[in-house]
Amino acid sequence: MLVLAAVSCTRQAESKFDRIAYANEINQWHSERIDELKSEKGWLNLAGLYWLKEGINTFGSDESNDIVFPAGKIDGRAGYFLVKNGVVEIHALADAKILVDSSVVKDKIIFHPDSTKNAQLTHGSLRWFIIRRDDRVGIRLRDMESKTVAEFSGINRYEVDPAWRIEAKAEIPEALKRISITNVLGQTTDQISPATIVFNVNSQTYRLDALDEGTGEWFIIFGDSTNTKETYPAGRYLYVKLPDAAGNTIIDFNKSYNPPCAFTPYATCPLPPAQNVLPLSVRAGEKLFKGYSH
Repeated sequence: MLVLAAVSCTRQAESKFDRIAYANEINQWHSERIDELKSEKGWLNLAGLYWLKEGINTFGSDESNDIVFPAGKIDGRAGYFLVKNGVVEIHALADAKILVDSSVVKDKIIFHPDSTKNAQLTHGSLRWFIIRRDDRVGIRLRDMESKTVAEFSGINRYEVDPAWRIEAKAEIPEALKRISITNVLGQTTDQISPATIVFNVNSQTYRLDALDEGTGEWFIIFGDSTNTKETYPAGRYLYVKLPDAAGNTIIDFNKSYNPPCAFTPYATCPLPPAQNVLPLSVRAGEKLFKGYSH
């Protein structure tokens, strides 16, 4: 009986240790996510998103410009952007003191559709670069002195629950499979889906189509019944590891996280495709961020 009691205690201790270790793993993952959000390349310091029209787009802090940067952060009139057939040039006024790679720039191509790397421009605490979404080009602006970063107090989460770390199967399509993904701008593109992740909750089978972003993991955009009040209305994201040779993987909803649009109006988030809206409540991962709503 003493032996049996010792074995029982050992198993309980191991079980408790596993849960604690797992909770620590998720907490560490979340901590790193918070650090990323607050970093120079994170979403919290975004200060503007300006779509450019073909031709001349004047910019500066004066309200008369086509592109109005934050007041007090740049000259009232700083120059203009010229868009021609998808190529973007900057023509800065001499006293604007806009930098590219630590050098003052006056006239320069800052975006070309065929370039693998495009310029980042700086002035004081502002940094900006060109983004492309389908046939549109725009300026994504960051402010390294953003109050949003300074005032950020974290994201509420559900309690870590190992039950939401679920063994799953990856169904690989025999032929190339594409799914339609629509973003918040209303643009829809067909993207390659390398697999469908199949898993069970309470003896019910569910399926989520994955995307491959070339990160070494598969990306999933999903919605569920909590989106009405508890979590972000436009769904959440998560990653799953690539499956083993037998198609086995893990889908861990404790790592479900809010899309960038939950934190800023200056992001262009993809939305869950209809088939990825789950008819159940996934009470795991990040909850609705209350610091920004739209």
